[in-house]
Amino acid sequence: MVQVPQRTAFSGPSLVRLLARLTDVDVAESRQSLSDRLTHWLGWADAITLSAALNGTPPAVPPGARVNNQAEESECARVRAALANAIVGTNASAASRRRGPAHALAPGAAMTQTVDYAVFRQRHLSLQQAMEADIGKLRGRLRAMLATRTPDMARLAVVDAVMERALSPRERSLLAAVPGLLAGHFKRLREAGQQTQVQAPTQASGDATAHTSDLWLDVFRKDMQSVLLAELEVRFQPVEGLLAALRSS
Repeated sequence: MVQVPQRTAFSGPSLVRLLARLTDVDVAESRQSLSDRLTHWLGWADAITLSAALNGTPPAVPPGARVNNQAEESECARVRAALANAIVGTNASAASRRRGPAHALAPGAAMTQTVDYAVFRQRHLSLQQAMEADIGKLRGRLRAMLATRTPDMARLAVVDAVMERALSPRERSLLAAVPGLLAGHFKRLREAGQQTQVQAPTQASGDATAHTSDLWLDVFRKDMQSVLLAELEVRFQPVEGLLAALRSS
């Protein structure tokens, strides 16, 4: 079984805990509160807009516009399931494609030489773009629904729009660094797999040797899948908050 050194776990979102365990980056838990961190993330223009949204007169609510929440609940569940299936399905199809050409190689051929991390990096970035686009549409749809409820819900919709506009660039920048962090994990697993292959008995059959050299890649693929699913969980938190507000209105 391919193994790499793992760091001590600490509290925090699943995505942060996973990255701390899989990468060689030193991560210290922040001592700042969320409000303190927001003061550094929001520019002065964003702060003014947010203050106006919180303290100004809420938008007018059109009369008689209440709608059943079931359609919004179903759409959010559908989008989340579709994104999760894309993450799992992409990895599964990659595994199938990966194993196909393996049997065409000469017995004992080094599989690791044919694997390029750039393929995984591009797949990760593509899935991130899909998450950002689909979840952004959901947030807009839920805000439109909130705006038809009470004045407080309409205010919340405005605040969420301000926060999304202000924080999206920082979120995009931080999450875009994740594929780069996983590159080190990929390299360490590949080196461990190569070492395992070198130490394998020389009399082993070609298929068995190829399977041994493939184990590290299966480990990495599952780790990348776990990271993407944890990222989906983080990205979906604003949607869950808006849904909760709809249920309470």
